[in-house]
Amino acid sequence: MTDDWREGGCHCGAVRFRVRSASNTVVSCNCSMCTKRADLQLIVSSGDFEVLHGESDFAVYQFNTGVARHTFCRVCGIHPFNTPRSNPDGVAVNVRCLDHAPEGGWTVETFDGKNWEQSIERLHASQAIGDSA
Repeated sequence: MTDDWREGGCHCGAVRFRVRSASNTVVSCNCSMCTKRADLQLIVSSGDFEVLHGESDFAVYQFNTGVARHTFCRVCGIHPFNTPRSNPDGVAVNVRCLDHAPEGGWTVETFDGKNWEQSIERLHASQAIGDSA
């Protein structure tokens, strides 16, 4: 883990946050929400994410299972981060809302969110194989 924090926020500046991650790997998901937002998600533990200001300007949208919490700025409508269904104890930061991209850019992995249940089973199976290797 790195101690380097990356800051970001919404378009109007009402919502500001910071995130800490040594990873430059982000997730591109094809579910209905991610496709329409066209975001790239850097998923971190909740301890590596901090809202700097703007909580009173949050609007939250939930649907389907209600696990994912899609957070928007109620002033400008930008979606800077969310609580992902695949990692409800973490935070998925929209890296397009960060002030600066990392040197070398992002490595993008795809996630088939249209087929969420099957995709999450495959993800958990691959993690279990990696843990036992």
